[in-house]
Amino acid sequence: MTKKLNKIEQLINELCPNGLEFKELGELGDLYGGLTGKSKEDFSNGNAKFVTYMNIFSNIAVNTDINNFVKIGKKEKQMKIQYGDVLFTGSSETPNECGMSSVLTEKIDEPLYLNSFCFGFRLHDTSLFLPDFLKYLFRDIQTRKQISKTASGVTRFNISKKRFVKIKIPIPPLDIQKEIVKILDNFTELEAELEAELEARKKQYEHYRAELLTFDEQGGVRQVLLNEIIDFMNGKGHEKHINGDGKYIVVNSKFVSTDGKVKKYSKQQISPVFESDILMVMSDLPNGKALAKCFYVDENDKYTLNQRICVLTVKNKKELDSKYLFYILSRNRQLLRYDNGADQTNLRKGDILKIKIPIPEMSEQKRIVSILDKFDALVNDISIGLPAEITARKSQYEYYRGELLTFKEKEYAK
Repeated sequence: MTKKLNKIEQLINELCPNGLEFKELGELGDLYGGLTGKSKEDFSNGNAKFVTYMNIFSNIAVNTDINNFVKIGKKEKQMKIQYGDVLFTGSSETPNECGMSSVLTEKIDEPLYLNSFCFGFRLHDTSLFLPDFLKYLFRDIQTRKQISKTASGVTRFNISKKRFVKIKIPIPPLDIQKEIVKILDNFTELEAELEAELEARKKQYEHYRAELLTFDEQGGVRQVLLNEIIDFMNGKGHEKHINGDGKYIVVNSKFVSTDGKVKKYSKQQISPVFESDILMVMSDLPNGKALAKCFYVDENDKYTLNQRICVLTVKNKKELDSKYLFYILSRNRQLLRYDNGADQTNLRKGDILKIKIPIPEMSEQKRIVSILDKFDALVNDISIGLPAEITARKSQYEYYRGELLTFKEKEYAK
C-alpha cells in the first residue's frame, strides 16, 4: 500500500506540484430530474428499465442488472441516463443520507431512465473524469459534507439544487485518477467478498432458525393464537418531537430494518417500551425487508415507539420466553403473506393477533434461544467474526479514501 501511495505522490509532484484546479459543479455540468407523474399502471406495463432510489442509495456504481420497468412516452425518450452520469437521491429522513450518489460506470446497450425523488448530474466535458473515479469522489466524506449542507427540512430533508451546484470538486489528471481507482477498487473487491461470505452465513442462519422453530403439532407441541399470549399496543407519531439531542431512541421502521444502526432521537418518551418487549414493523413497501421485522428491547428508559410499529408484551413469562417469541415472530411467514408485491402492506392488529405460535416446554425454548443468540451474534455483531472484519476493512478503506481524495487547491495570482 505504501508503494502505491508513494506512486501517487510522485505523480502529484510531477503533474500538479502547485495543487489542483477546483471547480463548482455548475461550471462542470448540468443537473436533470428523474421521471415524474407516473402511475401504478405505468410501472405495471413498463417498456424501459429505470434506476430506483435504493439502487442509487445502496451502490457507488449503478447496478444495471435490474428488472424494474416503467412506461416511457415519446417526450421522455431523450431523458436517458448516459455513461458517466452521477445520480443522486433527492431527499431522505436525515441530512447525512440525503444526496447519496451512484455513477453509471459501464456502457449499456438498452435505454435506462432515472426514477422520481432522484436527480442526475451530467458533465459538459466527459474527458475530465473517469466515471470510476467519480464514484469514489462523491462518496468521500469531504464531498458528502458539502452535499449534506445543501439539504434542509424538518422531518424530511431535500437537496437545494441552487446550493448543490455551488459544490466544488478537484480535477486531478487522469493518470492520478487511474491510480486512485486501482487502490480503492482493491478495497471494495475485498469488502464485496467478505459481504458475500457474510450473506451466505446469514442464509445459513435463517435456514437453521427455520429448522429450529418448526414444530409438528402432531408431535405434542402446543399451538396457540398470538392473541392469547401477548398484550398489544400501537406506537405514536413523533414527527414534532424529533431532536438530535434527545435522550430516547425513536423506534421507527428504519431503525428496526437496519438492526438499530440508523437512529433518530426524541426528548420525550411519548410511547415507552420496556425490557423484553418485542417491537414489530407493521408497514412497508412492496417486497420490502422491514415488514414484520422485530426488535427486542434490551433495557428500560431507552426507547420510545413510533407509529406503525407495535409493541408485543408476553403475558406470562413463566410459560413463554420473550426472546423465543421474538425469534418466532420476526419476519414470520404468516405475516409476510400479506405482501402482494404490488402495493404497500399495512398489517392490522387483527392480522398479527390471529397467527399461531408453537409453545414447547420452557427448557426447549431456552435451548433454542441460546443457539440462535450465538448464531445471531456471528452474523450481526460488529465485534465478532465476519462483521468485525468487514467493519475493520471499511474503516481502513474510508481512511485511505480520505487520504487519496484530499488534494491541495491551486492558488492563482490576484
